[in-house]
Amino acid sequence: MLFNSIDFAIFLPIVFVLYWFVTNRNLRLQNALLLLASYFFYACWDWRFLFLLMFSTFLDYFTGLKMQTEENQKRKRFWFWLSILVNLGFLGVFKYYNFFAESFVEAIFNFGLKVNPFTLSVILPVGISFYTFHGLSYVIDIYKGKIKAERDFVDYAVFVSFFPLLVAGPIERATHLLPQIKRRRSFEYAKAADGLRQILWGLFKKVVIADNCATFTNQIFNNSADYSGSTLVLGAIFFTFQIYGDFSGYSDIALGTARLFGIELLQNFAFPYFSRDIAEFWRRWHISLSSWFRDYLYIPLGGSKGGTGMKVRNTFIIFLVSGFWHGANWTFIVWGALNAIYFLPLLLTNKNRKNLEITKKGKSLTIKNVSSILFTFGLTVFAWIFFRAENIGHALQYVSGIFSKSLFSLPTIRPYYHILLIVLFMWIEWLGREQQYAIEKLGLQWKRFWRWTFYVFIIFLLGMYMETDETPFIYFQF
Repeated sequence: MLFNSIDFAIFLPIVFVLYWFVTNRNLRLQNALLLLASYFFYACWDWRFLFLLMFSTFLDYFTGLKMQTEENQKRKRFWFWLSILVNLGFLGVFKYYNFFAESFVEAIFNFGLKVNPFTLSVILPVGISFYTFHGLSYVIDIYKGKIKAERDFVDYAVFVSFFPLLVAGPIERATHLLPQIKRRRSFEYAKAADGLRQILWGLFKKVVIADNCATFTNQIFNNSADYSGSTLVLGAIFFTFQIYGDFSGYSDIALGTARLFGIELLQNFAFPYFSRDIAEFWRRWHISLSSWFRDYLYIPLGGSKGGTGMKVRNTFIIFLVSGFWHGANWTFIVWGALNAIYFLPLLLTNKNRKNLEITKKGKSLTIKNVSSILFTFGLTVFAWIFFRAENIGHALQYVSGIFSKSLFSLPTIRPYYHILLIVLFMWIEWLGREQQYAIEKLGLQWKRFWRWTFYVFIIFLLGMYMETDETPFIYFQF
């Protein structure tokens, strides 16, 4: 069930009405409803993988309780590693087994040997990377004594499988979400209206920006050998806005939907394309994943403490693992390595925390800001080529096509109208860059007529660009 589908447009109001008008007097009933709705939401993708989600949830719930009550350190460690290994084992089998098998065959072939590997003909369970990380953070925090194990299975299951975040995040922490699940919630009109505005803006990002950019991105990347260097640059830029509109649009819809039920999720994007360096970009892009790797991998490895060698090692580890998390392809690993290379000069010169506040907060831009933003944006666009390419060979062919004489010619594809939409989109994002999302407060001080004219205009664009067949979100494959 996609957020941008008729099915979800029917599903959401039904759950909303049952939640606030039928089960509103009993918190346990409300949470049970959320759990049933979440399992139904997930089963709409493939009901068979619902059992995998339920097993993972029960495993982490049970091992959490065992660690909480176990006084023997060795046994506590046993339950901890049981949960970690089983969860990572499922993730490895479904997501990475074929990649390692095929890579092994290629390596053996280079030594003159030929083997026929056993590969799995299974689809990737949607959301497995996200709900696995929910469970891992929960188990790790219990083991380290940061939180106590949750005894109510329904409450814990809602934490893992709450439907707005189930298939593509944000990756929540038990310390943030579980207390909200256990606390009685009352309906707040202002919060619900705010959630609807964020859903509207998320749909605009997905339908009007991302799906339109995807048309040109796919055309150019799938036939990259036929296009000029300038057209290839245009294709890379279109993908840059496609993946941002697609993923941040999903996150906006998820956060807005959760707010309809009185629950606040972690912010996942904070206007990353206005970043002045790559370190700031990674503090603003996929925030829940970046902070997860920081807290559970980077800092335990030593972080930025220690000598230069340790700093370089830890930086490459976190970016390579982050790249590999996105998918079983060498392109994602190269993408991660590129970002590590971008990041290292800032880390080694202690400038990685230079830009902590949003660009020119409350002030106008300067030439220095513009140049920093454009330079960072250019680095990001180049790295996205490897993320989007089918394989390393395709990425290298694409890059070599850019750096040719045809780079200085006019693009053979000239979607002027769609470029104007992107400009409008980024202008609105710039105006709202100090908020949680672009239109959180934009227009609230206007007269009602102009405010609703603005909303109707967005709805008009949604209707104009909505495809007959719903387009899946990019991050569903991760």
